[in-house]
Amino acid sequence: MLKSKTFLKKTRAGGVMKIVREHYLRDDIGCGAPGCAACGSAHEGPVLEPQPLDPASSLCPWPHYLLPDTNVLLHQILRVWRPGTWASVASSLRLPGSLETYVEQEQGENANDRNDRAIRVAAKWYNEHLKKMSAENHLQVIFITNDKKNKEKAIEEGIPAFTCEEYVKSLTANPELIDRLACLSEEGNEIESGRIIFSEHLPLSKLQQGIKSGTYLQGTFRASRENYLEATVWVHGDDEENKEIILQGLKHLNRAVHEDIVAVELLPKNQWVAPSSVVLHDEGQNEDDLEKEEERERILKTAINEKMLKPTGRVVGIIKRNWRPYCGMLSKSDIKESRRHLFTPADKRIPRIRIETRQASTLEGRRIIVAIDGWPRNSRYPNGHFVKNLGEVGDKETETEVLLLEHDVPHQPFSQAVLSFLPKMPWSITEKDMKNREDLRHLCVCSVDPPGCTDIDDALHCRELENGNLEVGVHIADVSHFIRPGNALDQESARRGTTVYLCEKRIDMVPELLSSNLCSLRCNVDRLAFSCIWEMNHNAEILKVRFTKSAINSKASLTYAEAQMRIDSTAMNDDITTSLRGLNKLTKILKKRRIEKGALTLSSPEVRFHMDSETHDPIDLQTKELRETNSMVEEFMLLANISVAKKIHEEFSEHALLRKHPAPPPSNYEILVKAAKSKNLEIKTDTAKSLADSLDRADSPTFPYLNTLLRILATRCMMQAVYFCSGMDNDFHHYGLASPIYTHFTSPIRRYADIIVHRLLAVAIGADCTYPELTDKHKLADLCKNLNFRHKMAQYAQRASVAFHTQLFFKSKGIVSEEAYILFVRKNAIVVLIPKYGLEGTVFFEEKDKPKPRLIYDDEIPSLKIEDTVFHIFDKVKVKIMLDSSNLQHQKIRMSLVEPQIPGISIPVDTPNMDINEPERKKKRREK
Repeated sequence: MLKSKTFLKKTRAGGVMKIVREHYLRDDIGCGAPGCAACGSAHEGPVLEPQPLDPASSLCPWPHYLLPDTNVLLHQILRVWRPGTWASVASSLRLPGSLETYVEQEQGENANDRNDRAIRVAAKWYNEHLKKMSAENHLQVIFITNDKKNKEKAIEEGIPAFTCEEYVKSLTANPELIDRLACLSEEGNEIESGRIIFSEHLPLSKLQQGIKSGTYLQGTFRASRENYLEATVWVHGDDEENKEIILQGLKHLNRAVHEDIVAVELLPKNQWVAPSSVVLHDEGQNEDDLEKEEERERILKTAINEKMLKPTGRVVGIIKRNWRPYCGMLSKSDIKESRRHLFTPADKRIPRIRIETRQASTLEGRRIIVAIDGWPRNSRYPNGHFVKNLGEVGDKETETEVLLLEHDVPHQPFSQAVLSFLPKMPWSITEKDMKNREDLRHLCVCSVDPPGCTDIDDALHCRELENGNLEVGVHIADVSHFIRPGNALDQESARRGTTVYLCEKRIDMVPELLSSNLCSLRCNVDRLAFSCIWEMNHNAEILKVRFTKSAINSKASLTYAEAQMRIDSTAMNDDITTSLRGLNKLTKILKKRRIEKGALTLSSPEVRFHMDSETHDPIDLQTKELRETNSMVEEFMLLANISVAKKIHEEFSEHALLRKHPAPPPSNYEILVKAAKSKNLEIKTDTAKSLADSLDRADSPTFPYLNTLLRILATRCMMQAVYFCSGMDNDFHHYGLASPIYTHFTSPIRRYADIIVHRLLAVAIGADCTYPELTDKHKLADLCKNLNFRHKMAQYAQRASVAFHTQLFFKSKGIVSEEAYILFVRKNAIVVLIPKYGLEGTVFFEEKDKPKPRLIYDDEIPSLKIEDTVFHIFDKVKVKIMLDSSNLQHQKIRMSLVEPQIPGISIPVDTPNMDINEPERKKKRREK
């Protein structure tokens, strides 16, 4: 049956347009209840659960289904789930229009009232329908609504109706669910206090007007990890001026949470501040102690010159909340029998959250998930509710789950829908597979990877041609052969974006059958590849380049150490070794030429853990050793990526997926220039070439590690490299590689960007067909946005995994003393690097319940004077390292100064291994 709805709409030109909306109503849609004889085979789409809810409710002691209204879903479920959940909920509930439950909007009735009436009609229809199906079982549909009028009307119409809170409180078998109720409004459970802490947020209409007129600026709120009273807002738009605005102090932050989209008002120039040099963490349990907060805010102000002042503002309104479920721990209230407690998130950029729970004793010492419900003006912290208990703090499985959730890493097992698109086993290369593909199985191809690598993306070969030139090939796993555009496997790979490598675990982007088997270029098996083959002279100059889909058979899977041993061995002269020597010789020429063009050679301390084979705990920690063979593989991967980037851009100028590395703004280099100057060295930063040359010259015969430290610091000055669509950007340059164009082609097993690049290249050489999304630059730009986010989160997750395993290592090792170098000086601390472990940490000089030392901070040099001792960047110190478990939520590696000796600050070298966690144990004994 067809229903039409007609309405008039005024056009911009002032005319009137008649719009007709058509509703197609059907009378053959089933109720969804399994085994319903009245509906027969009319079921389609989602169906009701085979078993109704267990009648463990004091209000509904009979089998029943629940029908929540839209607002219950919005307020309760969506406060818990991640962004995008509403779309999946809506799609799972969406059914074609039913003739029996269709409701037309009445004259004078608004859309919300019509929707409420439609839900009541559906509830009533279900109850009458289910009565026919099972009259003796009293099977009913219970209507859940938090709207008082809607509930009253439902009861008048004979529909069993309850608020969400009433129903949850009636579940006698699950009393813990009460803790999971979301607050219905920001004012819901606020502290009984008349004191207004924050200014009111302006309504969205005023914010939009203000942004349009330029009175306010819109941007992303980014809280500081080091200082809970400071944040920055990155302003959206093309205007480079005032791109970053500083916010300092509780009132100026005005209830914004990390990653919220906010509107800010710039303060007058005489109120501008400089970024604070203080390390400040929120450790107070008493949320009413605002005087202490104001005292801390005064510490932020530093005596500085005018050049260091930055545009400063205050939050006037929230445009979009980007809240998500947060992992962390309960900070149990000191008040006995209190149901109100503070939750401390694992992410230090997120404020503490006040929740009400009756399970505080059970949840203490556990990792839990909490969702924010609102943030009233008279509350120091936002309100929230308990969502889930993850497990015991310190447990490896629990901590891994926390870091994956905190960094939004998709890590659930692949669904059956995804796995259904995998090839059937046993698999082998067929005649069909060889169409548009070159057979290169005769070549002496080999792979070189880290030990234990099972997802081998790339293999290489080098051989001399009859004309005396060299043929060099980079062969990359042909993942795009197995993952076809648009299917469930492709969509899941695009969503994950990248493989995430943790210390003990790998979260694959594609299922293991592909990542560790069919796509992995293991030795002595036939594999499909995408090859980039150059003809070069012996001076590594490219004479020709060609791209082809291929079939290869790798002759060896080597580690970097094994490949290096072959190159260095005088006794080995087989084909594989000869190929490796040829590649290594060309590498040195290519690298030298690249560095001459201005490519940067930077440094970052990377560590490798040696695990106990039984407990899987780290038993040794050392920095990774880099060999010539690491550089050999890297150099040819870079060359392949550059060659492919040129080819796909030639063919697809508007929709090539490329990667760029923006040049840092000059202000980023201030700390590097000042640090070098303190050691009487000059670093020039006007171009990448001048920076590279300066770093090469910055050497000290008496301080051999100085150059490495400068390169580590230079790495911190860099911008993030990003994926982009060529048709949406003009600047293609890769600053770090000094290349005018670049992309990612060489790791399609672990990066989705490379799969797209493979598809573009395959179309460019006529080896595969195109599809609409491949040539849609807007869709490609959206894809790049997700890939950039996933890659950034993967990096953070990997660092968090290293940090956790470092804690485990020092937990078993106890207290050790090691040499360290100062990387940064702060107003109240120094940040040091310990080369032996590649470990970074902060040495604080102000501690609770101890006399405060005399500290003089100079940002210009930069230096920190403690009593009569002055510390500069790169100074050598000796520190004691220990695991501080006194705060279970944020267990951390704690460092204390040993040398130089400062009375009252330094720990004597022969100090016994005191137990840093003893105060916490004493406190617990007193409580017992």
